[in-house]
Amino acid sequence: MALPQMHFKRGSPKPEIPEDGVLRYYTMRFCPYSQRVNLILNAKKIPHHTVYIDLSEKPEWYIDYSPLGKVPAIQLPQLPGQPALVESLVIAEYLDEQYPGAGPLFPKDPLQKALDRILIERLAPAVSAIYPVFFTKDPPADAIPNFEKALDVFEQEITKRGTPYFGGDKIGIVDYMIWPWFERFPALQYTLDSKYQLDKTRYKNLLQWRDLVAQDEAVKATTLDPRIHAKFMRTRHEAKPDYDIAFEPL
Repeated sequence: MALPQMHFKRGSPKPEIPEDGVLRYYTMRFCPYSQRVNLILNAKKIPHHTVYIDLSEKPEWYIDYSPLGKVPAIQLPQLPGQPALVESLVIAEYLDEQYPGAGPLFPKDPLQKALDRILIERLAPAVSAIYPVFFTKDPPADAIPNFEKALDVFEQEITKRGTPYFGGDKIGIVDYMIWPWFERFPALQYTLDSKYQLDKTRYKNLLQWRDLVAQDEAVKATTLDPRIHAKFMRTRHEAKPDYDIAFEPL
């Protein structure tokens, strides 16, 4: 039985999910942190049921799976007590270890694994800077310069590594964990008067990386068109977020 293509809201009954032991994935279609988990699920071809949650009007029952009401969350019905996990990087590491068949995404070397986790966390300043540009009508004047300065770290790092992906010659955990924001950056050409795009000289190697990652099968399976992201951003500007716009045609 297919679950509805809609976000469950306050007052919505719990969805009827088959008791088949298959992992349950709770998400919001425009949440970049949720997309991280979706990328891992697709990359490793992990069977799962998807339940969409309206973050503005969360259904009352969702607290059973995410005590803080955040997405993403996964529930593991095949295990005693049907435990649930939250936090995208925690979930990604769990899935990588529990489903090794498609090959590991995290480095095996403990030092490189630690360095990659640090690099993922270094995206935070770029996210903090660009968030008000995405979702508010009047972002701070220094938002774009601060965002670009934070992205310099990733241009320098991909240049230093000298590999097509941050993960080396094949896509890895850093690539998947930072991709959701790079998917969203092109939406700014539709929401800002300046039709903003990343500078092709300043971010030469990073943009080559973005074009390469965009061709990955797991990425293609989870990606939304920048114009859809832009439509959602406009609903946020008006303080009337429409999460189900993800399921509407362009």
